[in-house]
Amino acid sequence: MKFTAVLLLLATVAGACIASVAAEEPRRVPPPVVDQPPGQATTDVAILAGGCFWGVQGVFQRVAGVSSAVSGYAGGEKGVANYNAVSLGTTRHAESVQITFDPRVISYGRLLQIFFSVVHDPTELNRQGPDFGPQYRSTIFATNDEQERIAAAYIAQLNDAHAFKKKIVTTIEPRRPFFPAEDYHQDFLTTHPTYGYIVVNDLPKLEALRLLFPEVYRATPALVFAGVRGE
Repeated sequence: MKFTAVLLLLATVAGACIASVAAEEPRRVPPPVVDQPPGQATTDVAILAGGCFWGVQGVFQRVAGVSSAVSGYAGGEKGVANYNAVSLGTTRHAESVQITFDPRVISYGRLLQIFFSVVHDPTELNRQGPDFGPQYRSTIFATNDEQERIAAAYIAQLNDAHAFKKKIVTTIEPRRPFFPAEDYHQDFLTTHPTYGYIVVNDLPKLEALRLLFPEVYRATPALVFAGVRGE
């Protein structure tokens, strides 16, 4: 995805073991004690950032109860919410995914459980796997006070339980606007399943979702563009 990512990918394919970019193994962390209570609402929105949005989108598109997962940018201003600018790491944006979901089917806390379990490594600061920079930071963009409360309580819960070998560095940035990414970034995992970056970094996340969360996994993704087919 980035020049550095390409170099690291080539090294990995060649058989080199790059310990510095080794991510935490997927694990099903405990569900949140504090979660969204059942209600009458049929739709809600979550915005999560966990590295390159290709994989984050690809995972949540395959979660039951999610009707839409859109790649984009959050944390910065509209005028520089584009891939060329965000890639510089100076716009305050993070590559993010806006997830529209039915809270009657899957709760906000359950989405966070998947986020921490299989989507990314929440102990990596300003990076994710082969990608470096604040645009790849682990961030929860809470859209309201309830989401902020649930996210803060869950991070504290996982840290207190030592769910990971290192402390979670995920930040909470409430009520920041989301801007959809360019069309060519949407559904990228589905349209480019043989692309080297996807094969190495993102397809394992789908397999982890299927194995660790079979009760919510669905094989058919909720795509941004109807009729999209893979390579």
